[in-house]
Amino acid sequence: MLLKTFGWSFAVTVLGLALAGVLWGWQGLAIVGILSVLEISLSFDNAVINAGILRKMNAFWQKIFLTIGILVAVFGMRLVFPVVIVAITAKLGPIEAVNLAIHDKAHYEELVTAAHPAIAAFGGIFLLMIFLDFIFEERDYKWLAWIEKPLAKLGKLDTLSVIIALVALLVASMTVATNVAHGGGDKSATVLLSGVAGLITYLVVGGISGYFEDKLEDEEDDGDGAEGAKPPAKKGAGASATVGLAGKAAFFMFLYLEVIDASFSFDGVIGAFAITNDIFEMALGLGIGAMYIRSLTVFLVRKGTLDDYVYLEHGAHYAIGALAVILLITIRYEIHELVTGFVGIALIALSFGSSVRKNRRDGKPGGGAEPKVEVSSGV
Repeated sequence: MLLKTFGWSFAVTVLGLALAGVLWGWQGLAIVGILSVLEISLSFDNAVINAGILRKMNAFWQKIFLTIGILVAVFGMRLVFPVVIVAITAKLGPIEAVNLAIHDKAHYEELVTAAHPAIAAFGGIFLLMIFLDFIFEERDYKWLAWIEKPLAKLGKLDTLSVIIALVALLVASMTVATNVAHGGGDKSATVLLSGVAGLITYLVVGGISGYFEDKLEDEEDDGDGAEGAKPPAKKGAGASATVGLAGKAAFFMFLYLEVIDASFSFDGVIGAFAITNDIFEMALGLGIGAMYIRSLTVFLVRKGTLDDYVYLEHGAHYAIGALAVILLITIRYEIHELVTGFVGIALIALSFGSSVRKNRRDGKPGGGAEPKVEVSSGV
C-alpha cells in the first residue's frame, strides 16, 4: 500500500538527490534534502485539505490533479512563480528576470522579498476565506463545540465571511505604512489591491465550482427520486461521495484546488530563501516535498482517513486560519517559517487525537466502520 502510493515520491527523491549531488556536490545535496523536509513540514495541512476536495472528484480528474497538477505545483509555483513575481514588481522582461535569478542571486532574493507584502495579502485573504466559510457552516461533527456552535449560527448571515475578510484586509493595509520586515516604504495600496484580488479569486473560482457541484447534486437527487433507491457507492469510490465530480464541476474544483495549493506554497517559497537563493536548488528541493504532499493526499483519500477521523478536517482548516493570520502579520513582522509549520502540525495532531478518542468512545478504536475510499493514484 505504502509503496504503491509513495512509489513515485521515493523515485523522485532518489533521482532528485542524485541530480543535486552531481550538479552541486554534497552541499547541494544537503540543501535539497533540507528544502524537501521544509516543504513537507509546512504543507502537511495542505494534504488534508487537498484530500477533502479530491475525494469529491472522479478518477479522471484525480489523475489530472496528480499529473498536470504536480507540474503546476513543482514548476509553476516553485520555479516560474518567483521569477514572474520579480519580473512584475521590478518591471523586467521574463528573460531579464531569469538572467537575474541565475547571475545575481542576491539581488533576485531582495526583489522576491520586496514582493512579499503583495504575495502575503493575496494568499492570506484567500486562505482566510476558506477558513471562515468552513467555520461558519453548520456541521454534523463539531470539534471545538464551544466556539463552533455560536459561529455556525452567525454563519446564517451569508456575507459575514466577506465582511470579516475585508475588515482584516483594511487593518492589514493600514498597519503597513512602514514596512519594517520587507524593506520599508508604504505598501498600503499594494496590500489592499492584492488582498482584494485574493478575495475576488476565491469568490469567482470557489463560487463557480460550488455552483456546478450543487447542480450535479441536484441532478443526482432528481435521478434518485425518479428511480427510487439511490445507487450504491461504487466499491472503492468512498463513503462520503457516491458520485465523483466530472465535467465543468470537476474543472472548476480543480482550479480551486490549484489556487489553494498555490496559496499554501507561498510560505515555503519565501522560507526557502533562508536556506538558498539558487532557484534551481529551490525548485528541486521544494518539488520533491510537493511530490510527498501529493502522495500523502492520495493516501488519505484511499484510506478514508477523513471519514474515520472526523475532526481531522477541522484541524486542517484551523491550520489554514492560522496560516492566513500569519501571512497577514508577516506583511510587517518577521515570523520564522518553522513557527508556521509547527502551528499547522500541532493543530492537525490535536484534531487527530480528538478523533481517536471519539472513535474509542464509539467503540471504533481502529477507526470508523465506514467503507474505505479507494482512489486511483494516477501516477
